Amino acid sequence: MTTKQDKTIKDLKKGETGTVLKLTGGRGYVARLAALGFTFGAQVTVLRKPSKGPILVGIRGTQIALGQGEADGISISRLDENAFPAKEAATETFRIALAGQPNVGKSTVFNLLTGLNQHVGNWTGKTVEQKSGSFVRNGTAYSIVDLPGTYSLSANSEEELIARDFILKERPDLVVAVVDAATLERSMYIVAELLLLNSPVLLALNMMDVAKGEGIKVEPKVLETALGIPVVPMAASHGEGIAELQEAIEGMVRHGAEYHPSLPVILPAHKPVLDEIERMVSPYVPADYPSDWVALKLLEGDERLSSSMKEQMPEAEWKAMDALIYQHEDAVLDVAGARYQWIGRMVRAAVVEPPVSRMGLTAKLDRWLTHPFIGTIALIAMLAGVFALTFSIGGPIQKYLGDLVAALGDGIRAGLSGQPRWIGEFLAGGVLNGLGMVLTFLPILAIFYLALGLLEDTGYMARAAYLSDRLMHGMGLHGKSFMPILLGFGCNVPAVLGTRIIESKKARIQTALMVPFVPCSARLAVIAVLAPIFFGGAAFWVTIALVGANLLILFALGLILHRAAFEDEHVAFIMELPLYHLPNFKTIGIYVWQNLAGFLKKAGSVILLASLAVWAVSYFPTGEISTSWLGTLGHALEPVSSLIGLPWQVFVALLTSFAAKENTIATLAVLYGDISTALPSVVSLPAAASLLAFQLLFVPCVGTIAAIRQETDSLKWTVFSVVLMLVLSFGVSFAIYSVGSLF
Repeated sequence: MTTKQDKTIKDLKKGETGTVLKLTGGRGYVARLAALGFTFGAQVTVLRKPSKGPILVGIRGTQIALGQGEADGISISRLDENAFPAKEAATETFRIALAGQPNVGKSTVFNLLTGLNQHVGNWTGKTVEQKSGSFVRNGTAYSIVDLPGTYSLSANSEEELIARDFILKERPDLVVAVVDAATLERSMYIVAELLLLNSPVLLALNMMDVAKGEGIKVEPKVLETALGIPVVPMAASHGEGIAELQEAIEGMVRHGAEYHPSLPVILPAHKPVLDEIERMVSPYVPADYPSDWVALKLLEGDERLSSSMKEQMPEAEWKAMDALIYQHEDAVLDVAGARYQWIGRMVRAAVVEPPVSRMGLTAKLDRWLTHPFIGTIALIAMLAGVFALTFSIGGPIQKYLGDLVAALGDGIRAGLSGQPRWIGEFLAGGVLNGLGMVLTFLPILAIFYLALGLLEDTGYMARAAYLSDRLMHGMGLHGKSFMPILLGFGCNVPAVLGTRIIESKKARIQTALMVPFVPCSARLAVIAVLAPIFFGGAAFWVTIALVGANLLILFALGLILHRAAFEDEHVAFIMELPLYHLPNFKTIGIYVWQNLAGFLKKAGSVILLASLAVWAVSYFPTGEISTSWLGTLGHALEPVSSLIGLPWQVFVALLTSFAAKENTIATLAVLYGDISTALPSVVSLPAAASLLAFQLLFVPCVGTIAAIRQETDSLKWTVFSVVLMLVLSFGVSFAIYSVGSLF
């Protein structure tokens, strides 16, 4: 621990610079800080220091947000001066791994290499997303695997373990390491680790345009000579360098290009210890793993590898080696420091820095966009703009498509008038009314995901997390929890899955329980359809009020959960704030398409089947809704639905949203036909407000519940989430209807 006499980053004022002396915390935590550049002798400058919330610092040419507690654990010595510097047929296939740290443009490079010829799934037995794709060049197929973005190859997270195990065990023919030319010193850290593994490495020097904009001049050929490996300069956001990258990949895997890498070495103080560990461990190292790499990782305190080697080695030999490692537990900083010394030599040879601040445009923008007050106002305005744009443009398109679906349904009924009645009703009332009405949501979803992709691809989303940290901190969370919550406005399922970026298990569970209270785009689309039917010109303000109340419930729930179930859990906050850069519209287009494709897949399966099931039980056995099987169930539920002022048909439609939120509209369309004229005659205004509140707060779709079960790994918390939302949705709707009926 730091003592009262130690100066820490927390003691620095805004604009002051210090030199890192010591890190405190567990091995995994210290290793993570070291990978981000916090090593002995590194200079760190405080860029923004609010009284509460995370401190924004600059280190090794990039920005990192640190929680107050994390900043207090980094001892420094203060400096007097401020220092802020159509496809071909393939005859053979090679497998290429794409590696790199987060925010270096790796996804853009992957998308440009593979286009739409890619597959998204999960790594075997894992919840981490796996992207793979391919391209063909000169009759040769290249299979590309996009490894998770990681700062290092230490097993401090599932992503890091997946990345290194793939390279070690699958032995790809080539690893393409993508780095950011504008923050070369920091993003080269993972390259220092990749070069020690068995697969050859090619360096993709991305974001050359951003570096140029920041006044940084990088000489790729000089860097190539210094590293001893091929280097390809790129500006992937502009599509520049992809052909050269493909040519370099072909040259390495097919023609054996020059490859004589300059390898980082450990500092002399721990070299004898490393040699001794390698001698002791060599006989027991698995065949896939290089013994010198294993020894280095053991010296760094890699817990996963330590557990594995403990099982492989005789007990006496393991204890002797473990005691030796324990005597040198500070070696993790020595190892990281040696890597940064090696990186420093490479960078000095190839990079010419500007004489003024390196941050340039980013510093100018962040002066306002990370300001506690101005930045928060900008964030609120930006989010409001996203929703206003989504519904002002998407709403009219949706109405036009809805009218088109209704007209097409009438045409089907007229065209099949000579056939048995159930055939026309099946096609028009079941298939078209159910599936067609849901497909009218596409414009709203497309615009929302486009806006979300733009915010993510420009680097702004990290600022949103930074600004929201103070608010989230009141619930025992930090800014990283804001990102899944924001993503929840698109879809709750990936939002719950996105909680895995949160290191603390308790904070991860708490965030996963809060996400279903975020009104997803499907719920908002249902509200966008129903609110104008009941409230006309006031629909926008009614929607804003309901969504605002929904979010107040979300934050109140967060406070209650923190104090009742997750109290005393400290959540470390360390997050990189990448440089701002121009978005790549191909990457954003693929992001939008993948989300829309997922929606269409759901519409063609879950929603279609649910719509047909609803139509069947509402038609048979008599052909009349009131005497159908659904009618019988609805009449049985009338005592419950009447408490919130809803006819049984509307209440049943709400219940069908358990399969998919869009089913509310699909079911109403099946039961009522033209809902815009039918609903106002059977639902009063207080009941309409009750209906909209119930739709927003009701149990999430089955996909979200499955995601909660997967991410929390707890049936107890999953059942708690379902019961809580069921109680709240009915309770709030009952209160709204009861109060509204008084006027």
